[in-house]
Amino acid sequence: MSLEQRLNTDIAAAMKAREATRLAAFRMLKTALTNKSIEKGRALEEAEERQVVASLVKQRRDSIEQFTAGNRPDLAAKEQAEIEVLETLLPPAASADDIAATVEQAVTDTGATGPKDIGKVMKAVMAALAGRTVDGRKVNEAVRARLSR
Repeated sequence: MSLEQRLNTDIAAAMKAREATRLAAFRMLKTALTNKSIEKGRALEEAEERQVVASLVKQRRDSIEQFTAGNRPDLAAKEQAEIEVLETLLPPAASADDIAATVEQAVTDTGATGPKDIGKVMKAVMAALAGRTVDGRKVNEAVRARLSR
């Protein structure tokens, strides 16, 4: 079942169950997917669909930071609920141990020696973790910590 078909089914189920948060998140995602498809001028591939979902999750995380800083816990909680709904559509996230092991392997493969090689290592790590949900910020922190030793 494609993501679009699954979304249509999930939207209908959320409407029947009167789950406003899930419905809003699914509708927002469907709109984002449609906009991206129009922008590309063709149907999206599976990887591109995952990318759209991941970007929406990232936007929500950024919003949570802003709402928390602005003392708006009610809006931060709403964004967190949307993240939880969207994450059900993403592949499982890479654990900290997986990230650390992949960083070690990438450092060995690229022959990186110091902080000037962060770009090479990041490229290798992100390629190795493709197809899994990964927070680029966490990967960057792991790479910087490893190369600063």
